[in-house]
Amino acid sequence: MDTSLTAAEFQSYGTSHQAAAALLLLGCVALVWFGRTHRGAPAATRLGRLLSLGILVFTLPLQALYFTPGYWDLERTLPLQLCDLAWMAAVYALWSHRRWAVALTYYWGLTLTTQAVITPDLTADFPDPVFVLFWGLHLLVIWAAVYLTWGLGLTPDWRGFRTTVAVTAVWAVTVFGFNLLVGTNYGYLNGKPPTASILDLLGPWPWYVLAEIGIVAVVWALVTWPWVALDRRSPATSAPPVSA
Repeated sequence: MDTSLTAAEFQSYGTSHQAAAALLLLGCVALVWFGRTHRGAPAATRLGRLLSLGILVFTLPLQALYFTPGYWDLERTLPLQLCDLAWMAAVYALWSHRRWAVALTYYWGLTLTTQAVITPDLTADFPDPVFVLFWGLHLLVIWAAVYLTWGLGLTPDWRGFRTTVAVTAVWAVTVFGFNLLVGTNYGYLNGKPPTASILDLLGPWPWYVLAEIGIVAVVWALVTWPWVALDRRSPATSAPPVSA
């Protein structure tokens, strides 16, 4: 990457990181309040679709920037990370409320995308376009998951859990093979990230990958069970119907 285009070096938990985290929390609170206040009303649907379009308008031009000579990097440019798939799922889920898309947004957005917020693999600081792309993409995906789940009441179930596990497994096998062929490390499936991360606690490759798979599956099950239990206790729901 051409470092001349970078305004400054990003510092984890520095001012810009703290500002992004504060914006994330404020957005979550506002979206939950709006979703619950207008649940089942046209205004809630309109906001969801505006968020859906906003993700596209915000993300696509900046994704295209990655393919320009100043930013192209085979190791980072291709949209092969789960976060890339997460924003695509979020766009469709916000627009359609399809159950499988909502499930992908919930699990990927709240348990994986948040890891990038806690330990960002980022070098560029504000106002570099890469910084804007990174935080805009991750915040919008998390906001989508929060709005759909706690705002609109589109909660996960075991079918969504199984769908997400299956789709994620297909992604992992596909991207692992791609990494082997071209020498990249998308998803950190073939090696740990260069910066400190939670993966450092899980041992060397390939054990950390296997540990990560087990941990993610358990965490996803744990964040599914309360919703299923609550739904069984309260058969009647105020949430709008969703498609299968």
